[in-house]
Amino acid sequence: MAGRELPPTSRFAGDDGTADPRVAAVLADHAAGRADVADVVAALVGVRVLAPVLAELEATETVVHDGREHTVDKEASAGIVALQAPDGRTALPVFTSVDAMRAWRPDARPVPTDVPRAALSAVSEGWELVVVDPGGPVTVLVPRPAVWALAQGAAWEPAVRGGAVAADVRDAVAGAGRGIAAVVSADAVPGTRAEVAVVLTLVPGLDRAGLDGVLARVNAALASDETIARRVDSLELRLRTAG
Repeated sequence: MAGRELPPTSRFAGDDGTADPRVAAVLADHAAGRADVADVVAALVGVRVLAPVLAELEATETVVHDGREHTVDKEASAGIVALQAPDGRTALPVFTSVDAMRAWRPDARPVPTDVPRAALSAVSEGWELVVVDPGGPVTVLVPRPAVWALAQGAAWEPAVRGGAVAADVRDAVAGAGRGIAAVVSADAVPGTRAEVAVVLTLVPGLDRAGLDGVLARVNAALASDETIARRVDSLELRLRTAG
């Protein structure tokens, strides 16, 4: 997949390459557990970030996320780099400062751009995620719904915050299960392998073919729901039997 360069504009002519003070403060708070990803996304609105351009790319790159190193593939031959996140999705890396970019790759050339433009570039390329400062010192993975919101200049509220799933997402999940035979109820709780876990309560006694049919209908209903598509980054299914 070829990357597309984000050309600099004249309004960045006086940029000294340092991080926006508010973004730097929120990233520090995030590292200390005082701010979540939604706080970071809100701080990014309206600021300048740096997109990396490399003349030559290697086959793999190590990205630090959640305190762990992940080996990922690079997917651009020239221009802006795309990284493959641990879950297999493609992420656009952006940096808050020249120093943060140099810590990741000293040979990367910084191209200044505003956050909405960077997010729009990721969306147009089919890249679902944005990763902020992949070389540290604080790395934040911006989920797909937040990338879409940033690209549109819209506010973003995560589907899960404070240990609870938003009411509109729970309503959408409940609606996806409504009317499907063998589904007693469908609820949404914070996930462990994904952002949101869909908890399906099913009638007892389903055989494998019956279970497969129910799950196919539920998955189709979830995939076609606009609220879930717009608000939820990833889903997992949990099954239980009514009794």
